[in-house]
Amino acid sequence: MPDQGHRSPRRPDRDHAGAPDLSVRPKQRAAAIAGLALLLATGAEACDYPAGPPDAGAAHHAGPGIVWAAYSDQTTRYAHGVLGDAVEAGTLRARTVSRDGETTGPCETAFTLPRHRVFEDITPRLADVTGDGLSDAIVIESDIAKGAQLAIYGLRDGALAKIAATPFIGRANRWLAPAGIADFDGDGVLDVAYVETPHIGGTLRLWSFAGGEAREIAARPGYSNHRIGENWISGGLRNCGDGAENGPEIVLANASWSGTHIARLGGNGIEDIIFATNARPETLEAALACQPTAR
Repeated sequence: MPDQGHRSPRRPDRDHAGAPDLSVRPKQRAAAIAGLALLLATGAEACDYPAGPPDAGAAHHAGPGIVWAAYSDQTTRYAHGVLGDAVEAGTLRARTVSRDGETTGPCETAFTLPRHRVFEDITPRLADVTGDGLSDAIVIESDIAKGAQLAIYGLRDGALAKIAATPFIGRANRWLAPAGIADFDGDGVLDVAYVETPHIGGTLRLWSFAGGEAREIAARPGYSNHRIGENWISGGLRNCGDGAENGPEIVLANASWSGTHIARLGGNGIEDIIFATNARPETLEAALACQPTAR
């Protein structure tokens, strides 16, 4: 069972910029958009709750499910500082829309972690990774003694709850960097890719959370997508539509940052393609844009 934190209702503050994902069924889309419009209309009401980390942003999704999420309750209780400072978040905040368009109203749902945990992240990611038709929040959660894990938060009986998670890495000051969300294994449910310990010989891992159960699909060592002190993640997801090889691919640096690589799931696990023998920002961008391989 995932660890439980403190749940409490919160009132929403002003929304940050962001474009909702409208990739839901038409009836659900209409209900969700109507609910989201109501939330945006009420979001200007005065709210008072602790701010998140200095660079924290907010994520939006058309729903149904979690339609807005951000971090709150900044804290320095975990002095890792991998994202440029040692200020992390203690609370995940969310607004929700049900399948029928019912919203959380002017109040916001929140999940506050116990004091030995933090959200070691900048902005949550929103997508339906459990396959139940409700968008979830995909976050980086860290334990002061055990390091990071990838965690999935969603709605359970109208409350925000931790649905599933990967194991913690196993020791303090060990982090992971999400690399993409896509249906890598072709089962019709979105999966999550991340690089575990991207600063010390990172391993690319693909995980499924279908049905609310965490299951590793594949793993391959030798990658990175983050450098200590940066408040962004490099590379990301691409789909170049090149014939039989038109599945989702992940653009990454190699572990030494001396090359740009493309990783994709094949019949025998994760396949690796060398795109270029450097990992400069413009080269990573060229790979994301599906430009020709440049050795």
